[in-house]
Formats: sequence, C-alpha cells, structure tokens
Amino acid sequence: MGIRRTAAVWAAKTAGFVCKKMGRQGVTWAGKIALKIDPAILEELAAQVREKIFVVCGTNGKTTTNNMLCAALEAEGKKVVCNHTGSNMLNGAVAAFVLAAGPSGRLDADYACIEVDEASTRHIFPKIKPDYMVLTNLFRDQLDRYGEIDITMNILEEMMEKVPDMKVIVNGDDALSAYLAMESGNPYVSYGISRQVMKNETNEIREGRFCKRCGQKLEYHFYHYSQLGDYSCPGCGFKRPSLDFDAQEVKVGDQISFFVEGQHIVANYKGFYNVYNILAAYAGVRTAGFAAEHFNDMLKKFNPENGRMEQFRIKGTSIVLNLAKNPAGFNQNITAVMEDKSPKDLVIAINDNAQDGIDISWLWDVDFDRFREESVKSITVSGIRCQDMRLRLKYVDIPSALERDVEKAIRSYIGKGTGNLYVLVNYTALFSTRNILKKLEGENL
Repeated sequence: MGIRRTAAVWAAKTAGFVCKKMGRQGVTWAGKIALKIDPAILEELAAQVREKIFVVCGTNGKTTTNNMLCAALEAEGKKVVCNHTGSNMLNGAVAAFVLAAGPSGRLDADYACIEVDEASTRHIFPKIKPDYMVLTNLFRDQLDRYGEIDITMNILEEMMEKVPDMKVIVNGDDALSAYLAMESGNPYVSYGISRQVMKNETNEIREGRFCKRCGQKLEYHFYHYSQLGDYSCPGCGFKRPSLDFDAQEVKVGDQISFFVEGQHIVANYKGFYNVYNILAAYAGVRTAGFAAEHFNDMLKKFNPENGRMEQFRIKGTSIVLNLAKNPAGFNQNITAVMEDKSPKDLVIAINDNAQDGIDISWLWDVDFDRFREESVKSITVSGIRCQDMRLRLKYVDIPSALERDVEKAIRSYIGKGTGNLYVLVNYTALFSTRNILKKLEGENL
C-alpha cells in the first residue's frame, strides 16, 4: 500500500503541475488520478494528521471561512492542509491531501481545514472522520442539483450522526443550521450577532421562516439578511441558542470591526456577511483551544483571493471580483456594492454549466432593483446566460449592455467609465474571470 500511495502522490503532483502550466486549475484532476491509483488514499493521509481535522460546510462563505481558519491556525504555528481553491467535492478534498504530501507519500501536518460541499459529505466524512465542523448557513442553492433545502439538511443530519463526537461550530443566527446542530446530538457551540446592526428592508426569501420542530411560523425580533437573525417559535419554544461567540458593537463600511470575548477584531473587508465569516473562523480557532491572540495579525495579512471580494488595479481602474451564486449570496453582494456610494460600473457574468446548476430561475429571487440608484452608471451582462440576465434587469427597468465574452466586457471599462468596476460572477465564471484579470494586471506592469 505504501508503494501505491507514493505512486498516487507522484501522479497527482505531476497532473497538478501540467494543468498549472496549461493555465488550468487542475486540482480536481489531481484528486481523481490519485483515487484511481490508490482508492484508500484519503483515509490513509487523513489518518496522518497529528492533531485535529476541521471541515467547513454551508451554502455561502465556505471558502473564505475555511481559508481564514487555516490562516488563523498557521498564525498559531501549526502546519495545516487546506483546499484553498474551493474545490470541495471528493476529488478536491483528496487533492488537498495528496498535493500536501511529501514525495514518499507521507504527510507533515498538525491540522487539516477542508471545505466540503454539503452533498459530498457522504463521500468525505466517513473517510476523514472530522473532529470539528463549522456550519456557516443553509440557504436555497442550485435546485436542480441539491433539490429543496430539506434534502441538504437530511444529508448533513445523516453524516453528523456517523461522526457523533464531532463538535459543531454553528451559526446560531441561522434557524436551519441551529436546528440541525441542536437536534443532531453532537456537541456544539454557536456564534452570531446578538443585537441588530442594520435594518433589512429587502424582499428576500427567508428559507427558515417556519419552525423545523413544529411547523409554526417563527417570530423574529430582528433579522440581518435572508433568515439570519434573532428568532423564536411561539409554538414549541425553539429559539436561537445562547451565543458562545457573540459579535458586539459591529461596524461595517470600508472596514469591518466588532468585539468578541472582549477582543477588538478589525479587518479591511467590505460586506456585512464577512462579519459572519470572520466570526466563524474565530470561533473555530478558539474552540480548538487557542487564545486567538494572533487573530488580528492574521487578518491584516489575509487576502481572500479566489474571487471573494478580490481587488485588482488595472490602468487606473479599480476592479473588485466577487462570487454570486444564489439569491442570498447575490443580495449580500448587492448590499456590499451599494455601500460604496461613489460612481461605479458593473459586469455581471452568469453561466449555467453543471457546477452552476442549469436552472437559473433563482435570478428572479434577487433584488436587482437596488441597482437603480444613481451611483450605478452602467451594467454589462456577460456569460452563457447573458440574455437571461439582461431580461431580468429589464423587468426592473434597468438598461444593460450585452457582451457574451467576459474579457471583452471587462476591457471595455479599463481606462474608461467611472474607474470603479465591480465584476459579479457565478461559479464556473469565477476561475476564468480571475485568470483574465490576472492577465490584464500583468499587461499593466
């Protein structure tokens, strides 16, 4: 088995190197090849992690939270295996371990931080037997792939039962996630924001508005976005759990700041949803037993990359790239964009490849009418389903230009327009668009 594992590692590393040279991500191919050669390689390498294994699950925020948690553990002097690119299905998880292994097939790691697609937990949890699970939120996502939210919850419940000692670090503000943690029987701690930060006046779809225990409509003292907030059931008494990690005095603008456990957390990020991402990573490192005294230093150095509010500067044009792949996530993107009151242009790229979900009806649940403000000077729609996106904007009386080619759409704004460009893309457009921006950035040197 040692020879087979070594061969799998070498083959995977070679595949990853070749794909990188060809300008492709190559992570999933590396994992697929490794599994073909050694089907037991994930169990074998995961067993070599010296201390603990984290998994990060949830609809939105997985990649940012997972990478931030990894960086926080590294700031504590730990060696960490992590699927940084966001490849979160079985092949991506395998690739994280094999690409981190040495030439002999041995792994030198104290911790692992593995982002896991909810539907893929069935293939990954039994093999790596995680010690901790960070559960960020549960929203409706890719109906043709996941089905209704209850299906996702059933899968997670089944997998949590198979790892009964795994401690769940749950977003207590999400009624669906909290219910799952509370009913699972697993030990859990919760994080959240106990006081209202801002009024939410959008018409968002709230997935968790009915109690999962008794079916009655939940009462909200307030909510932040989608179904996240302070809830209770008038029927059975189900309510938001007491928060072990409570973000207080939250401020959002050009930077994010809040207090938790008396520690002042400051990060140069935009978007209220990033408060939850940062808080989840903090709760993770604290639950693992660290004092988190290096957490702020980590945040100063941390670059989300991978198209999560990633910033570029090209020929005088400031460009922000961000992923937007479902109604809750897109609405939070819109909030982050509109917090910038200066004149701006937008490129919105929508694809319908298998990884995106071919059903794009979710676009009709996004509050695009909020882009009607005067600061939005122009919108260009792009990607495979650009016509659908253009139609969606037309229904809220927002004119848009159409350019199917994402690179041409971006180039049309460089050195022109407002000099302030936001590029919002769904999943399969992300990697290629990031490559385009990296290439254009290189041309700028």
